[in-house]
Amino acid sequence: MVTPDNAEQFVIELSNETLTNLEGFQADNPDLTLTINRADLEEAMIGTAPLQQQIADGTATLEGDVGLLQTLATMLTHFDLDFEIMPGTGGEHASSLADPFAQEALGDTSGG
Repeated sequence: MVTPDNAEQFVIELSNETLTNLEGFQADNPDLTLTINRADLEEAMIGTAPLQQQIADGTATLEGDVGLLQTLATMLTHFDLDFEIMPGTGGEHASSLADPFAQEALGDTSGG
């Protein structure tokens, strides 16, 4: 992954069911390279601009085996934010999300 706006680069590797990253390196022959500005990546991480949308509109670019991104998405675990702390305390289970990289929005915690 390359973030050109701040000149960062990362090697991201999936091995033994563990996703790791090394900052400051690029692989010699990567299977896939994602290039996205850090600010745009942060928008994807908080869910305001999904990564798939940014790829479609050219904000982010992929070079290599683009199918690997979808493969990664199928391996991610979506955490149930309504899990039961004690039996009988859980809420309704959320439906599956359209964006495999998205997490369901948190509830209103403003206290009002």
